Amino acid sequence: MRRRVRGFAVAIVSFAFLAPVVSARATAGDGAQPQPLQRLFDNVAVSDDARPGLANLDGYGGSLSAQDLTAAGWTPGRALTVQGARLTWPRRLPGEPDNVLAAGQSVRVGGRGDALAFLVAGTGGVGASGTGAVSYRDGTRSSYTLTAPDWRAGPLATKAVALPHINTADGQLAEQARLYVVTVPLVRGRQVASVQLPRATGVHVFALAVRSSGAGWTGSWAAATSGVRAVGPWSDRTVRLVVHTSVGGARVRLRFDNTFAAAPVRIGGATVAVQKEGATARGVPVPLSFRGGARVEIPAGAQAFSDPLGFLVPADANLLVSFHLPGPVAAAPVHQLAVQRSYVSTAGDHTAEGSGAAYTTTLTRWPLLTGVDVGGGPGSVVLLGDSITDGDRSTTGANRRWPDVLAARLLKQRGVPHYGVLNQGISGNRVVTDRYPGDGVSTDMAGVSALSRFDRDVLAQTSVRTAVVFEGVNDLRGQATAQQIVAGLQEIADRGHARGLRMLAGTILPCEGEVRCTAAVDAERSAVNAWIRGAGVFDAVLDFDAVVRDPQRPGRMLAAYDSGDHLHPGDAGLAAMARSVDLRALVP
Repeated sequence: MRRRVRGFAVAIVSFAFLAPVVSARATAGDGAQPQPLQRLFDNVAVSDDARPGLANLDGYGGSLSAQDLTAAGWTPGRALTVQGARLTWPRRLPGEPDNVLAAGQSVRVGGRGDALAFLVAGTGGVGASGTGAVSYRDGTRSSYTLTAPDWRAGPLATKAVALPHINTADGQLAEQARLYVVTVPLVRGRQVASVQLPRATGVHVFALAVRSSGAGWTGSWAAATSGVRAVGPWSDRTVRLVVHTSVGGARVRLRFDNTFAAAPVRIGGATVAVQKEGATARGVPVPLSFRGGARVEIPAGAQAFSDPLGFLVPADANLLVSFHLPGPVAAAPVHQLAVQRSYVSTAGDHTAEGSGAAYTTTLTRWPLLTGVDVGGGPGSVVLLGDSITDGDRSTTGANRRWPDVLAARLLKQRGVPHYGVLNQGISGNRVVTDRYPGDGVSTDMAGVSALSRFDRDVLAQTSVRTAVVFEGVNDLRGQATAQQIVAGLQEIADRGHARGLRMLAGTILPCEGEVRCTAAVDAERSAVNAWIRGAGVFDAVLDFDAVVRDPQRPGRMLAAYDSGDHLHPGDAGLAAMARSVDLRALVP
């Protein structure tokens, strides 16, 4: 499909991001009484490696390996949290029906939230898609479009988990099988009664659930997973991460993500404390629990939230989050550029120690931890960006990234709510191209594209109200065209608006003097910025280009704001950007 966007003819990739269309009362599922999903299972997707002929996911004898699923931590009946939605892998033995081919069936589902999450796989070689409906207890309905990427050819960048083999009657293939979690919007505040599945050829549904909107919580800190890389290896080590809060609260919960991973990771115990200095805590670290226990195993591709904990989290302060890895851990999902020193201990569980004496190794990235939420508050603003948002070239340990300065501004005023500020910048990230392939251990930690990570890093964030997208310079430096970037930004805006978010965009900064910022690149940059300013696609524009450019040489950054590489602002430039934001523009 092609769309003309204010002077640009652009190719658009179809995603399921339409806002729910609400209608009056109607009978769900053509009169069929809603049933629990497992009662509707009519297809067998999982086989034992020794008996592969007992399953037939795709109609050609292909199936998922039960042994591979177990190795990934996806065991029968296991509850898996992905993109904030709690889904249960079918409690079925290999060879038993474990999924339903979507054909308009009516499924009993309950709850209130911001999205309906489906655990799916498509068959047929291409993504399978169809339209379904949600029935609410007040008698209204809303429609949705569900797209299930293909289980063998779908993108790795957006998959929930990839398994290393495919079983067939003729033997096992060394080819990856993919499963996906796809979310579609709900009408907020309404109690779901049932869901009518799409009438769609090749959409296999393994689980579905209403995702909580995060009511009662505000995101205070976040970091986006940029890839999986080799670490340690760590065995019987404690990792103590330093993270900086935006807003405070009297309760806390933490989020750990095993995104992109191929195997489960075990956390033997975790604590939280306020930092005194270095790895030393102010007071005794307080233990966290996970569904009532001290330990948690996070399956491949899943996440774990700690239980709510009564703990006074200060605003604009450093926390120490410590977790013990019984190990061995040779690779882990990480946020590569922390601009902050964290720590790894000598052997043993040192989570409860206030002293930093055992933490003898410095760490400059954040593994596994992706979020800190605090109780109450008005919700969060998510900043989706690249290295400029990530804080590259800002002073290490000083919290002078522009999101930090913005968060401090919000705290010091009374005109708008004190939103949490969630920094989802990834150094090297692009709007339309995946740098990290989305699977496996890699040395490229520039992440999957903004398009690929938007659902996980924006829509699934705690109580998000507003999102700012500020990317594109890396696409331009990689020879992407203005048309391609505009198409990507348009799609991001559409997907955010469909979920009820206020969507803002930042103009791309000048970078003349950096080796890949040629005159041709600057011309494309100017075209993208003109579109951002003039198309009216976003609810507001943060004109960072106008803030930092040299008036005498608009293609170059003002020397006072330049870190020295002509691409990244230094502390002064980042502060100027944050000070330029009209805080009222953040309010939905």
